[in-house]
Amino acid sequence: MPVVSFNKRPVQGEGEKMLYYALVFLILGLVASVLGAYAVAAVASQIAWVLFVIGIVLLIVHMVSGRRTLAP
Repeated sequence: MPVVSFNKRPVQGEGEKMLYYALVFLILGLVASVLGAYAVAAVASQIAWVLFVIGIVLLIVHMVSGRRTLAP
């Protein structure tokens, strides 16, 4: 009898990880800005922008290349 597990997370691709970290640094930058740490906010915003661009590029490359599977 097969065992079904519902608690497994889907595997994230490189593009999704980059977008996740871009969002994390964006939120960090917004919180730092509210608290008055403008230098930290500027650095976090720049990191978020770079990760966002890299993530979008990787996501587009993944979508264009598609999945190549061998037929059984």
